[in-house]
Amino acid sequence: MIPLASDTETRPDAAMRAAIAAAEVGDEQRGEDPTVNRLLERCAALLGKPAALFLPSGTMCNLVAIKLHTMPGDVVLAEGSSHVLRAEAGGAGLVAGTMTEPITGSPDVPPGTFTVADLERAVERITILPSPHGPPARLLCIEQTHNLGGGTVWPYETLAAVAGRARERGLAVHMDGARLMNAALASGVAAARWGALVDTVWLDFTKGLGAPIGAVLAGSEADIARARRLKHAFGGAMRQAGIAAAGCLYALDENIARLADDHANARRLATGLARIRGLRLSHGPPQTNIVFFEPGPDGPTAAQLVASCRQRGLGLGAVGTRVRAVTHLDVSVEDIDRALAIIAAAMAERRDRP
Repeated sequence: MIPLASDTETRPDAAMRAAIAAAEVGDEQRGEDPTVNRLLERCAALLGKPAALFLPSGTMCNLVAIKLHTMPGDVVLAEGSSHVLRAEAGGAGLVAGTMTEPITGSPDVPPGTFTVADLERAVERITILPSPHGPPARLLCIEQTHNLGGGTVWPYETLAAVAGRARERGLAVHMDGARLMNAALASGVAAARWGALVDTVWLDFTKGLGAPIGAVLAGSEADIARARRLKHAFGGAMRQAGIAAAGCLYALDENIARLADDHANARRLATGLARIRGLRLSHGPPQTNIVFFEPGPDGPTAAQLVASCRQRGLGLGAVGTRVRAVTHLDVSVEDIDRALAIIAAAMAERRDRP
C-alpha cells in the first residue's frame, strides 16, 4: 500500500528506533526526564519562545492553549475550515467552555487564510451588541500550514498584520503549527519569526518529521507554567517520556531539511494529476506537501475513487467532494509515479463502464 492518505502514517526508521532505544529517561511529570528537557530547550529556541512543554499530541496542544487563553463563555475565532474547529471533536467547547466564530477569508487570498478586514468582520459579528450582551472575543487561532486549504502557507506580511490587529483588539493569538516546519522551509521564514507573531505556538513531530509520538507547545514562561497544570488536568503528564522525546530529537536533527523532498513529490503528483482526464486540482500547484483534487461531475465521487484506488494498493483520503493526498518520508518518487498510474487506471475504469 502506498500511504498517501496522511503524513501521520510515517513510521520511525531504524536509526530513529535506535535513538529511542538508547534514550536516557526520568520522570517527565516531575521535570526530571533529561531527554524531554533537551527537547524542550531545542524547541523553545527553534520557535523563539522562552519556555516549552512536551505533550502527547497536537490536539492536546490546541486544547491546552485554548483553555490557557480563555474563560468559559469566551469566543475563539479561527478560519472556518481550520483543524481546531472541524477536526478536534468539539474539544474546545467540551474542555474550555468556549464559543467559536468562524472567519471566512476573502476570495482573493490563499485558501485557509484571511485578511485584517475579514477578522474585523468576524469580531463585529460577535460584538454587534455592546457589553455585557455580546460574548467577549478572547483568542484568535491560526493554522500554519493550513491543512484543508491544501497545505497553504500564510504570507508573512498578512499574518503579521492579522496578528497585530488581533492584539490591538485585545485578543491572544495562538498558532496551530502542526506543519510549521513545512511552512518555514517553503517560505524561507524561520520558525522563530513565525513564532514571534503569536503568544503560543506548537510543533507536531508525528507528521512530516516522522516521530511516532509527541508535540511541543511553546510560549512565555508564565503561560507555559500555567499550561503545565492544564496538561496534568487533561491527563497529559507522562513518566519516562524520554523514549518518545528521543524520536523527536532525532527528527529535529535528520528530518527537517528532507521536507523539501516531500514538497517536490507533491508538485510531481499535482503535475501528473492535472494530466489525468476527468480530474482537476482543487487549489492549484501545492506550496508544501498536501494535494487536493476532485473528480468532475461525470466521474466517480471522491469516496468511490478512494475506494477504487485502495483496492489497487494506494491509500488516499476523501474529504467531502475532494480527495486528499499527503506526501511524506515514507513516499518515494517511484511511489508517486505508481500512484499516478493507479489513479489514472481507476478513472479510466469508471469512464469505460456502460
